[in-house]
Amino acid sequence: MKKLFAILVILVLSFGFKVKADEGMWLLPLIEKLNMGKMTELGLKLSAEDIYSLNKASIKDAIIIFDRGCTGEIVSSQGLILTNHHCGYGSIQAHSTVEHDYLRDGFWAMSKEEELTNPNLSVTFLIRIEEVTDQILANVKQGMSETERSTAINEARQIIERKAGEGNNYRVQVESFYGGNYFYLLVYERYNDVRLVGAPPSSIGKFGSDTDNWEWPRHTGDFSVFRVYSGTDGKPAPYSKENIPLKPKHYLPVSIKDLNKGDFAMILGYPGRTNRYMTSFEINEQLQIVHPDRIKIRGIKQDIWMKDMQADQKVNIQYSAKYFGSSNYWKYSIGQKGGLERLNVKAKKEEIENQFNKWVVATLDRKAKYGEALNMIKTATEGRAEYYNTLQYLNECLKGCELFTMNQGVAELITMNQVVAPLIIALKSGNNQIITEAVSQIKNISSRFYKDYNPPTDNKSMKAMLKLYRADLPAKFHPDFYVNVVDKKFKGNIDKFVDDMFKRSVFASEAKLNAFLNKPVLKTLETDPVYLTTTSIYKVRAEVSKGSSQFDAGLTTGKRLWIAALMEMAPEKTRYPDANSTMRLSYGTVQDYDPRDAVTYKYYTTLQGVADKYKPGDYEFDLPKRLIDLNNKKDYGRYGSSKGYMPVCFLTTNDITGGNSGSPVMNGNGELIGLAFDGNWESMSGDIAYEPELQRTIVVDIRCVLWVMDVYAGAKHLVDEMTIVQ
Repeated sequence: MKKLFAILVILVLSFGFKVKADEGMWLLPLIEKLNMGKMTELGLKLSAEDIYSLNKASIKDAIIIFDRGCTGEIVSSQGLILTNHHCGYGSIQAHSTVEHDYLRDGFWAMSKEEELTNPNLSVTFLIRIEEVTDQILANVKQGMSETERSTAINEARQIIERKAGEGNNYRVQVESFYGGNYFYLLVYERYNDVRLVGAPPSSIGKFGSDTDNWEWPRHTGDFSVFRVYSGTDGKPAPYSKENIPLKPKHYLPVSIKDLNKGDFAMILGYPGRTNRYMTSFEINEQLQIVHPDRIKIRGIKQDIWMKDMQADQKVNIQYSAKYFGSSNYWKYSIGQKGGLERLNVKAKKEEIENQFNKWVVATLDRKAKYGEALNMIKTATEGRAEYYNTLQYLNECLKGCELFTMNQGVAELITMNQVVAPLIIALKSGNNQIITEAVSQIKNISSRFYKDYNPPTDNKSMKAMLKLYRADLPAKFHPDFYVNVVDKKFKGNIDKFVDDMFKRSVFASEAKLNAFLNKPVLKTLETDPVYLTTTSIYKVRAEVSKGSSQFDAGLTTGKRLWIAALMEMAPEKTRYPDANSTMRLSYGTVQDYDPRDAVTYKYYTTLQGVADKYKPGDYEFDLPKRLIDLNNKKDYGRYGSSKGYMPVCFLTTNDITGGNSGSPVMNGNGELIGLAFDGNWESMSGDIAYEPELQRTIVVDIRCVLWVMDVYAGAKHLVDEMTIVQ
C-alpha cells in the first residue's frame, strides 16, 4: 500500500488547484493522506477515523449497499433505512395490486407489525477494505500472456478470499482497481430480512418521471423507507417473526438546519461504473454502437409498453418497475451521446493520445513497456465492432421479448434454456424425484414472472423487436428460425409467427404452463415454439459472443497498460480509480451553476415549484390534492426554510454516478442533509470525462423527506426514531 500512497500523494500535490477539488470518487483508506486537508478547508469538522475506522464505529458503518444497485443509510438505532424511491420501486411495485396500489397511493406502516417483508431484498454493510496488490501480483511474471496472468491472479485471489472468510459468515471479494494495476480485498456482511416501512405516492416520489429525469430544476421527493432486521443475537438471519430491528454500529443524525451556497457536502456510497480512462477508440464505440442501439431499440419497446400502461391500471402496476429500469438508461444514453458530442470529448481524448505518442517514444524503456497500449485498444474495438453491435441488438431486443427470458426485471437475462434444460434432463432420466424438483423450480421462476407479465403487451413488443432485429442486422447474424420457420411456414410474416407462438406455446400464459407442468411430456417441451425459437437465438448469441471474445485479451492488456502509462505520463493530473461498485467518498459544496450563456440555475427548488408544474391527470406531473392544499396553506411544520419556502431539492458539486442513488449527503458534522438521486443533463458525459464547471449532483433535501413523512403522511413516529439536529 505504501507504493500506492506514494504515487497518489505525488499526484494530488502536483494536481493542486488546476482542476476543481471536488472531482474524484475516493477510496476510504486513502482519505487521511489524500483528502483531509482540502475537506477540512471546505468545512469538514470530522477526522478521517470518524469517517472510516477499523477500531471504532464510524460513518461507513451506517452506509449500505441497498439491494444490488443502490445505496442507503441507517438513520435510527432501530435499523431504519432511507434510500431513493426509485431504489425501492421494485419492492413497492411487488406489493402493489389494483386494490392496494402503493405505487399510486403510497404506503406507510404505522407500526412495525405493518411493515412488509421482501423475500429477495438484502442490504450489505462494509466491514473493511485492505490493499492486497503485492499478494495478488506475487506470481505475475513479465512476458506472461493475458490468460496466464489472469490464472495467476485468480489463484492468489482465491487464497486471499478463502483466508479472509475463515471462521465467519462474511462475504469477501478481491476487486481490481486502475485497470488491474492494483487490488483490494473487501469484506462485507449481508442482511436478508429487509421490510418496507414507507413510500410516498409516485406523484411525489417519481414526480416529473421521464421528462424531468436527469434534469434541473428538479422537484422530485425521491425517497423510500425500509428497516433491516437481525436475529435475536444481532447477526444476519432469514426472515422470522422473532427477528428484531437491527441495532446498528452507527446511524446518521439528521440536520434540518438551513442550507446555503458554499456549504460543505460529503457523500459516501457505492458508485457503479465510470470509464474516465476511456480512449477515443472506445468513445467512438459508444457514439457509433452502444448509445444509438440503446436509444433506438428501447424507444420502440417503451412506446409499446407505455401505451398499454396508460390504458390499464393493472398493466401499469405490472410494468412500472420494468419501464423505469429501461427508460432511465435510455434517457441516459440520449444525454451522454449528446454530451460527448457537444463537449467534443473524443477530440480531447485524441489530444491526450497524441501527447502519449510523443511521450512513449522518448525512451526505449517506455516504448518497450507501453508502446503497444493504444494499438491494442484500437485493434480490439475496431475488430469486434460487428460482433459488439450484434450483441447489443441481441441483449436489447431480447429484453423486449419477455417470454424468451422469463426474467423478473430488465437488468439480467435468463435464457429459456436455463429455465427448461433441467426439466428436459429430468424427463429423459425418468426419475420422478428429479422431475418433481425441476417442475418446482420452473413454477418458482414462472410465478414471479407471470405476476408482472401481460401477454398482449409482450405480443406487440415481440413483433416489433423481431422485425427490427431482422431489418437492422446482416443475414449472417440471423437466428435460423427466421428462414426455417418464419419464411417457410409463415411466408416471412413475423406477426403471424408471433401470434402462432402465443397460441401454441405452453409458456404463453401461467395457466397453460401450470397445466403442462402438472403432467409434463418431453416431446411437448422439445417441440414448443418458444423453446425452439430461444434455442435458435441463443445459438447465435453463443457464436457472436465467441467472435467478440477473441478481442478481450488484447483490450484488457491494452487498457491496463494505458492506465499505468497515464499515471507516469501526467503526474499533474489526479488519478483516482474508476468506480466499480465499491464504497467511495466524494466531497464538494452546495452550488448553483451556469448551464449556458445568460442562464444561471440556483442551487435549490421549492414546494411552490412543484405546484407550478402541476398538470391534473398527467402521469408525470399530477399531484395529490393534500400536497396542493398544504402548499397553499404554507403548512411546512418545522421543516420549512427560515427564508420562507419549503425546500425540495438542491445541488452540490459532488462527483457521483449510477449506484450512488440513495447515498447520504452529509454536512461537515456528518449529519444527513439529503439523499443523492440524479445528475444534471449538461454533464451527462461525466462518467467518461468529468466537467468541473457543469457537473452537479441532484439531491432531495432531507427536510422535504421529513415533511412528507410527518406533515403530509402523518408518519411522525418514523421521524421520532431519528436524531434530529436543529
